[in-house]
Amino acid sequence: MRTLCASTLIGEFFIIGFAGLVAMKDPDLSMSTVWTVSGIAMFLCLLLCGMVTRPGGVALGWALQAALIASGLIVPSMFFLGAIFAALWWASVHYGRKIDEAKARFAAQADSSTPDPA
Repeated sequence: MRTLCASTLIGEFFIIGFAGLVAMKDPDLSMSTVWTVSGIAMFLCLLLCGMVTRPGGVALGWALQAALIASGLIVPSMFFLGAIFAALWWASVHYGRKIDEAKARFAAQADSSTPDPA
């Protein structure tokens, strides 16, 4: 699960950076505000890459997905991109857990099928 979720988060890292560039064009927003918010979100993406398997990591990822969709209020194309990444996040968590379960079953079968050397 960790690899799939981290891949999604790295993609979001870049999308948030590009959205920050687009948001800079808004005359109502200061550059420092845009890059403070974008920088925090980008840092959270990187931080979550390492925290995804810890308790609460997936929930924080969902909070980041909600924030990404909400950023569409500033950059309208983020409604679409946020929804796409939320779907990718769901798929990463869902199929990542299935892969982890299959790996555990395979490892258990491999351990039970090896003869005892004693």
